[in-house]
Parts: sequence; structure tokens; C-alpha cells
Amino acid sequence: MNPIVRLALEEDIGTGDVTSAACVPADRMARGRFLAREPLILAGLDLLPEIYGVRPVFLKSNGDACAENEVIATIEAPARLLLERERVALNFLQRLSGVATAARAYADAVAGTGCRVLDTRKTTPGLRALEKQAAAAGGVTNHRMGLWDAILIKNNHISAAGGVRAAIAAARAASSLPIEIEVRTRGEMREALECGARHLLLDNLTPAQAREWIGEIAGRAKVELSGGITLENVRDYAEAGADFVSSGAITHSARAMDISFRLELA
Repeated sequence: MNPIVRLALEEDIGTGDVTSAACVPADRMARGRFLAREPLILAGLDLLPEIYGVRPVFLKSNGDACAENEVIATIEAPARLLLERERVALNFLQRLSGVATAARAYADAVAGTGCRVLDTRKTTPGLRALEKQAAAAGGVTNHRMGLWDAILIKNNHISAAGGVRAAIAAARAASSLPIEIEVRTRGEMREALECGARHLLLDNLTPAQAREWIGEIAGRAKVELSGGITLENVRDYAEAGADFVSSGAITHSARAMDISFRLELA
């Protein structure tokens, strides 16, 4: 079992669901339906068999769009089991579908520009793998999973290393991983390009400023834009010529979607 699922079940059930045990006969069977109560993009369905120990009948897949009142999945099991695990199942589905829905909105907003939307490490502690799976289901590209899978030299690294040139040289000497570097000024941008940087992160620029900087870069490096990027302005940034735009809002500000569970006797 996924350790996050185990933790969620232990957290909610504790020593037992006293309400269901008091009200519902142990041998009573029931069936339930997961229902989208608003338009959304689905994610998290693969957790349901782990949560229940019973495989539901899936009517939708991760990444699918659901209309209001559309049935997502059905499940049949002892009524007590369905009741005690309902909240955990909904918590995961609502949260992860919220991330997928936000991701789809960002991906749709830049459609046709040639720019890809990246997610970030601004995730719920412990839920990063699940939230990044949900972001991918929504149509954005996963960026770094953590600190180990790529080198991203940010402003504090540059300060600690002694400058752009020193940071790039040290990173190349230490690792063969791909290197991306954040540049804060046009001087730093030029210095990074002189050092042969192939992936630049430009942070907190306006779309007009981004267009100017990207024009000067002139294809010598891939460009990612970040900072202050919202659903309302992401297309402006994409049309500035960026290869990538990244937004932490996809994960840290995603709204839980309205999904319900309806139970009836089998």
C-alpha cells in the first residue's frame, strides 16, 4: 500500500469507525457511486483500489474531463468498509482532481504557442509524487521531482558560489546532470550565455521585458519564465517567446473539486 494512503487511513479511522460500527450491521453489503458535482479533470483514481482493497468499476480515467453529475466510478463492498473509507477517498480525489483541473486550464491557455507549462516543487509536503502525477494528467510537464534529478542554480546559489561564472563552472565540474540557471539581470544573462549556458530561468519579468530579454538571447539557450505567472497572463508570457513557463499555483493554490459519494444498499 502507498505509505501516504496508509497514513491517511490511520489518521482518519484510528481505532475504528464507531458510528458505522454502531449503526450498520457487519454483514450488510452496499454499492457506491463517485459523482462529479461540477466540470473537472480527474486524477487520483488509481488510489481507490488501495484505499478500499476492492477494485471499483471505473467509468472514467485519470486525465478525463467530467461533466456535472457524471458518474466517475462505482464500487460494491461491505457497507461499513465503504463508509469508513469514504472521506479518505474523497479527500484524495478532490485534491488531485483540483490539481489536474488547474493544470488543464494552464495547458489550454498556452495552446498553439509552442510553449510548455511546467509544474514546480511548491507541493503539499508528502504529496509531491501524487500532485505531480495529477499535474501531468492535466496536461502540463513535470519539472524537477526534487533536488536530486537536475541542477537548477538559483539566485541564492549564485550568491553563495561567488557569481554566475563560478556557479556554472562548479556545477559542470561536479556533475553531468543538465544545468539550468536563474539570471536576475541582463548582465547575469549575458555572463551565463558567455559561459555556454543552455537553459536560462528568467524570474519576475513583465511579458514586455521577457520579450526583450528573449530577443537578445536569440535562441542561444532555452528560456523558462517564472514569477507572477497566473492563468490570466500565462498566454502573454508564452507569446513572449518562452520555451517554458512555470507556475506554482498549479499545485499550491489548486481548489479541491466537488466530488461526492452516494451509497445505496446492494
